[in-house]
Amino acid sequence: MSQKVNLPLPQDALPGRATQFPTASTHFVTGRPLRGALPEGLEVAYFGMGCFWGVERLFWQIPGVWLTAAGYQGGITPNPTYPETCTGLTGHAETVMVVFDPEVISYRDLLKVFWESHDPTQGMRQGNDIGTTYRSAIYTTSDLQTAEAESSRDAYEKALQSAGRGGITTEIAPAGEFYFAEAEHQQYLAKNPNGYCGLKGTGVSCAIPVAG
Repeated sequence: MSQKVNLPLPQDALPGRATQFPTASTHFVTGRPLRGALPEGLEVAYFGMGCFWGVERLFWQIPGVWLTAAGYQGGITPNPTYPETCTGLTGHAETVMVVFDPEVISYRDLLKVFWESHDPTQGMRQGNDIGTTYRSAIYTTSDLQTAEAESSRDAYEKALQSAGRGGITTEIAPAGEFYFAEAEHQQYLAKNPNGYCGLKGTGVSCAIPVAG
C-alpha cells in the first residue's frame, strides 16, 4: 500500500517505453480526432479528480467543451500503461484533457466545476479509490491559468474550512506531457453507461474570485 500512496523517486520509477502505444483515433461521442492540431481560438486545460472515467464524462457534457480525452500526467515513467500507473510506480495521476472554447466557457467556470465535483482534501485518494494515481491535480498551460487556479484554490479552501472540512491537497503545476490512455479508457462511460463513476463532491459551493 505504501508504494501506492507515496510518489516514487526517479530511481524507483518504472522505465516505461520510448514510443507511444495505440489509442482511439476519434472521440466516441463527438467523432472529433483525439490528436492533432486544434481549431484556432481553443484552449486546453488538464484536471485530475480521481478515476478518469467519470471525470471525462463530466466535462464532455459541458457546453463550450470541444474535446476531452483520458490520460496520464504529472509522473516520471514515459508512455505508461494503465496497469503500470495502478502500481503507483510511475508517479502519474489519471487526468482528463479538456479542450474548450473560451468564448463559450471560461477557465474560471471550468475551475468551479473541478472544485465542486470532487473532494480536493483527500490527498492520495478519492473515496475508495486509493493511490497516487487518484490524487487531485490541476496542470496548467499558461501563467494566467496558474494564477486563476491558485486563486480559486485559496478561496475554496476558506469555504471548505468554514464548512468543517480539511485543507486542500490539490497539486497545481505546469502541465507536462499528457500521455493518452488506452482506447478502452477513452469515453469509457459512453461505451459502458452503467460503468463505475467515483465522482462525489463535498456539497460546498465554490465562488471563484474575479481576476484583479
